[in-house]
Amino acid sequence: MNVFGLMIPDAVIDVAVLVLILLGAILCLSAAVGLLHFRDVPSRLHAATKPQVLGLVLICLAVALSQRSVGGILLGLALVTPVVLMQFATAPLSAHMVGRQAYRNGTTDQHTLVVDELADSKQTPPAAG
Repeated sequence: MNVFGLMIPDAVIDVAVLVLILLGAILCLSAAVGLLHFRDVPSRLHAATKPQVLGLVLICLAVALSQRSVGGILLGLALVTPVVLMQFATAPLSAHMVGRQAYRNGTTDQHTLVVDELADSKQTPPAAG
């Protein structure tokens, strides 16, 4: 691959792709272990969203980098960008909704909350259905 006049060997690109995939897989595995290890809903949601999204980003970068040409990498980035943006949009939103419902159901550890900003909103609003 030729980038800005510098020739990058295919072995270097292969190693970079393998490292990115390995790091992404380790982050996804740590998210799964966190879901099993933590005991309350907010901790589980944190473990499920943060490393999972970063792991997906690293794997998508590896997919784009594996194209081995500047045009191929740009095309690969253009193809995986919607996937990453959808993950950025849906993971925090779903975690927020699950966390709020868990708070309303009383399945969170109340003594671990430092500030309880939702104390007045434990009931579902009448118009919410």
